[in-house]
Amino acid sequence: MKFTMQFVERFATGLTTRSNLALFVPLGRILLVAILGLAASSCASLPDVSTLNEQPVAGSLALKDRQENLRASSVLVSRLRHSHVDLQRLAALENAAATAPPIKGNKVTLLFDGPQTLNAMIEAIAHAKNNINLETYIFDQDPLGLKFANLLIEKQRAGVQVNIIYDSVGTIGTPADFFERMRSAGIKLVEFNPVNPLKRIGAWRLNNRDHRKILVVDGKTAFTGGVNISAAYANSSLFRSQKNTHGIIGWRDTHIMIEGPAAAFLQLSFMRTWARQGTEDLPDLAYFPPLQKSGDKVVRVLISRPDGDFILYKAYMQALQNAKKTIHITTPYFAPDQQMVKALTDAAQRGVEVSMIFPSVSDSGLASQAGQSYYDQLLAAGIKIYRLQVAILHAKTAVIDGNWSTVGSANMDIRSFLHNYEANVVVLGEEFGGEMENAFDDDLSTSDEITKDEWSRRSFADRIKEWAARSLGYWL
Repeated sequence: MKFTMQFVERFATGLTTRSNLALFVPLGRILLVAILGLAASSCASLPDVSTLNEQPVAGSLALKDRQENLRASSVLVSRLRHSHVDLQRLAALENAAATAPPIKGNKVTLLFDGPQTLNAMIEAIAHAKNNINLETYIFDQDPLGLKFANLLIEKQRAGVQVNIIYDSVGTIGTPADFFERMRSAGIKLVEFNPVNPLKRIGAWRLNNRDHRKILVVDGKTAFTGGVNISAAYANSSLFRSQKNTHGIIGWRDTHIMIEGPAAAFLQLSFMRTWARQGTEDLPDLAYFPPLQKSGDKVVRVLISRPDGDFILYKAYMQALQNAKKTIHITTPYFAPDQQMVKALTDAAQRGVEVSMIFPSVSDSGLASQAGQSYYDQLLAAGIKIYRLQVAILHAKTAVIDGNWSTVGSANMDIRSFLHNYEANVVVLGEEFGGEMENAFDDDLSTSDEITKDEWSRRSFADRIKEWAARSLGYWL
């Protein structure tokens, strides 16, 4: 979901559910978006990556970034001086997380669309024995949200500690009583960067949103990807001929489940976010149990935040710059900086087959128009563009050269790489890459290709809308 327009839409109209935005946003609303962005962004920018290939793949941290990591580590350690926490192991985990090294010995399961993902999450929660940590952008009070809330309350009352971080903008339409009911049952909750500035005096960051979707159960099983806790995800798309029984358009999304050593890095991310939000200490529990080898997958866990080291952006850019054969990207929102556009077009011009799947139906008309403003440049470079039909595309995935794959919460836009808190997992290897390629091909089977000639015939009015939308790409 796009933060700026979603916030303005909800704030201005009082809506409690997400609705499709108009195809062209009135001038007054555009000005309001610009004012909000200017007030919050402080002219931040993505780093220069022109010399990225001269650096190690994992990258290196600047002094400021190292100091910030040390500060966060000290805060987390001070809050976890518990009998169940091995501080030496935690310190080693913190140091490793800074460069997101390849982690061996994991079992990785791809989950497609809401029902499959949410059922897997519910099953993991139902079997929890010690603790459940959930971090989500959207947590709606609807039949699905109530099902999750009731299960989490049941586990809390059974002696399993449940801790939840929910984004204030993503849940702006969710009644406070919904969260208070969970809090009254003993669940610990944090409202991330509250919209109300009085709740974060001196540290109000309206433009920085927690867009991550992370669930970690007992410190052993972890989930991340694009699926939020909302009834919008209750229906499958037509992916692999799945049929939904409600006769409505489903959401096409992708999530991932990890069992093995890499789960600890997603647990660490949750704990550090909890510590940074200045909330109460968590109960003394086994958040970081010893993790044995569970499979043969090698993964990197990329955790990004505003004013950080841009490790997710750099990893993505380095993969694009080093692509030799194929780049296959699926993304619902495409409003990148010029460096990323150049990396894509450069790859196509040196002979890499670059194909991208975008939505034909979007929950944000403005974001869709911003993405369309780049079609001319992409098509001119030889990049193939497809638009998924009969589904709302929300999957954020890529597979490069068949052996570098990523699934996560980050869209291919400036907001995700610069303003948001995001989490992506990179899986290395041809076996998983093959699964990703098969999924990409299946999506192609229900997509229409946009040709250069066809696109050149669009109306002048559409071009103006695209230009206006692109001008707001920094804040979308």
